[in-house]
Amino acid sequence: MAAQNNKEVDALVEEITGLHAAIAKLPSLNPSPDVDALFTELVTACVPPSPVDVTKLGPGAQEMREGLIRLCSEAEGKLEAHYSDMLAAFDNPLDHLGMFPYYSNYINLSKLEYELLARYVPGGIAPARVAFIGSGPLPLSSFVLAARHLPDTMFDNYDLCGAANDRTSKLFRADTDVGARMSFHTADVADLAGELGEYDVVFLAALVGMAAEDKAKVIAHLGTHMADGAALVVRGARGFLYPIVDLEDIGRGGFEVLAVCHPDDDVVNSVIIAQKSKDVHVSGLHSGRAVGGQSSRGTVPVVSPPCRFGEMVADVTQKREEFANAEVAF
Repeated sequence: MAAQNNKEVDALVEEITGLHAAIAKLPSLNPSPDVDALFTELVTACVPPSPVDVTKLGPGAQEMREGLIRLCSEAEGKLEAHYSDMLAAFDNPLDHLGMFPYYSNYINLSKLEYELLARYVPGGIAPARVAFIGSGPLPLSSFVLAARHLPDTMFDNYDLCGAANDRTSKLFRADTDVGARMSFHTADVADLAGELGEYDVVFLAALVGMAAEDKAKVIAHLGTHMADGAALVVRGARGFLYPIVDLEDIGRGGFEVLAVCHPDDDVVNSVIIAQKSKDVHVSGLHSGRAVGGQSSRGTVPVVSPPCRFGEMVADVTQKREEFANAEVAF
């Protein structure tokens, strides 16, 4: 079995390395038949469950992976900007969101996140205000959540790029319902402080904090300023497409991890649901235990996707079990 897994790992890494080389040679990452074909092939290769542990890859493969994530980020931004401009030409852009080729993925991901929040946050959720950090030029997640799941919620969307927010504002100009509940702010999450305490739920986009240490800093900053009891939704995983989120960093940031979901369908993000707890200190302790792999209510459930909540994995990965059962070493 180990030999078979090694062959699968080697084959997948070789395939992705080849795709990275082909993508890196493209003259532009703007949407085109060649760009679309290569990224479709990449996503198809990365979505199915695989035995690859990207943290154990050699230096060469790690360098390739980091470069690929940067290319994915750039290409995703260009794709969203392209369709945002296209949609803005309509009288009511929100009526034509189906033109975006991955719109159904956002519908599925937002439904998954909402149902995870409703199931695992104590008391459920009825948020008055939500923040989405890293909303980009085409904030489909915020729209779907606002239109389909949270009809009474105000959404504040934050992005570093002023041009992205300018594009986004045009998309909502004709809508008196969702548009009236959306605001867009050009800001670095590191510069947000008091306003973070006003949100019931904060969503953290997968590409905010590209390097692992940057992601950890962002989570720690949110933990410092978010209100006790507020929920945090972190997107990540698919280690060749997005930065991986370390559960230990979430615990050290002052959050209790409530659930983890790894979809096995066309949703390319894994989802982590956490909650800011006054009992969780910046050191990541909760009643003398590390919070990265165990909640105050027991082992963190790894939920079978998509939303098949009756099927939970009782045995989390060995790393999480070891971390949850060990005292924190200072």
